[in-house]
This record gives sequence, structure tokens and C-alpha cells, in this order.
Amino acid sequence: MLLRFSVVYKSGNVYSLIQRSRMGNSTSTTSGRVSDQACSQFIQETVSHNCIVIFSKTTCPYCKMAKNVFNQIGATYRVIELDEHNNGQQIQDVLEQISGARTVPRVFINGQCIGGSSDTRQLHEQGKLLPLIEKCNLCCLNNT
Repeated sequence: MLLRFSVVYKSGNVYSLIQRSRMGNSTSTTSGRVSDQACSQFIQETVSHNCIVIFSKTTCPYCKMAKNVFNQIGATYRVIELDEHNNGQQIQDVLEQISGARTVPRVFINGQCIGGSSDTRQLHEQGKLLPLIEKCNLCCLNNT
């Protein structure tokens, strides 16, 4: 009798799906896609435990521009580099469902998506970004 099952493992903030097939006394294991629900849970946990989260790609100039805005004001942030994440493509798909846009960066402050790089820069230029950050539940500004 062949038994197949999938298990989602969490290591830190990284989810991975392990599919196992068991026949008799032997077990084989392969990695595969996690469910959209697991990706959504990863996103929700990440944005709820960090004041500022940027879903980014390492080669994206717009992502660098968004990070620079936060660097300029001395804010700490969490970055998820989708092109370096095992489930980056799928996380990006779920981000599109959550935020209505597929482009990166996707910037979240205090659990809410504020948009991308242009939105972040515009909020900063209007003096509205820092007040959003100051409303965060976590301390996000460098005190040095």
C-alpha cells in the first residue's frame, strides 16, 4: 500500500513543503510548492511581527529606492527577498491577491500594505511616512 502525505515545516520564518511517499518500510521525500494558505500565513506572520516589511527582489532598482527611503529616516525594517526565497514566486502570487498588485516592492507598515516604491517615496515627501511608522506597535526607529 502506497501512502502519500504532505507536511509544511516552519524553520524561523521559512515555510517548506515536504511531500512524503511511504511504501512498506521505506519513505521518500521531495520538496514542492507550499499551499497558498501557507504562503498567506507566512506573509501575515511576517507583517504582524515587524513594523515595516519590504517584499523585494535583490536586482530591482525600485526595491532599492524603497529601502533607501527607510534608511534615510533611520527606520529598521524586515526584507523578504523573493528571488532568494524558496517559495518567492508563490509568495509574490499571494501578495498580488492581498495587495492587488504583483509588482515589487510591496511595502507593509504596521500590518497594512502602503504600496510600492513610488507610494513610499510620496508618503515620505508629504511627511506622512514617519507618522505611520510612529504608530507601529514595535519600536522601529534607531535610537542612536
